[in-house]
Amino acid sequence: MGDIEASDSNRSRQTVIHSLLPSKEFISSRKGLLLLGEVVLSFISFVCFAASTAAAFVTAPFIEFLAALFLLFAYSTKFNERFKGFHWPLMDFLRCVSASIIFFIISIMSVSKYPDGASKAAGVFGFVATIIFALDFYFIFNDLANFLKGGDSSEEPPNTRGIYTELLFTTFQTSGVSKILFNAFRNEYFYSAGIH
Repeated sequence: MGDIEASDSNRSRQTVIHSLLPSKEFISSRKGLLLLGEVVLSFISFVCFAASTAAAFVTAPFIEFLAALFLLFAYSTKFNERFKGFHWPLMDFLRCVSASIIFFIISIMSVSKYPDGASKAAGVFGFVATIIFALDFYFIFNDLANFLKGGDSSEEPPNTRGIYTELLFTTFQTSGVSKILFNAFRNEYFYSAGIH
């Protein structure tokens, strides 16, 4: 009887571990790869800043590391689908824009102002993180623009298409915005901006 109980406890431990790890499908998608890159580069920048004389900049990479890790967990476990009141794509977009600006500024300062090697390494990893965060907010913006135009982003691979379109659609659906008002807003916005 002890063997049966031991195998059941091993299975329950394995299911708990597998539920916390990101799925292979999400990690192989464009968004998963970007978030994984953001997590890794933010952590490396954090460690480099902590070991350098530019330790005053250690907070920004740490906060971005935690935010990217949370969103990696939320998107991979579909945690974001349980809380539809939050505007997930908007939060992710603002996180990426602010992170790319902050990483760019602290990377310039750490490379130009501090002479030690760890500060230079943190600056280089910060520049790479700036590019990754900028790519992420570029793709989020394109998904948002395609959603507002009412078009389909069919040029994307099938495993990456629609994560933000689905989230935006459910956000508008659950927030009580009717289809008529949304289409009127969309048409007025794009015609006033000269986009047809």
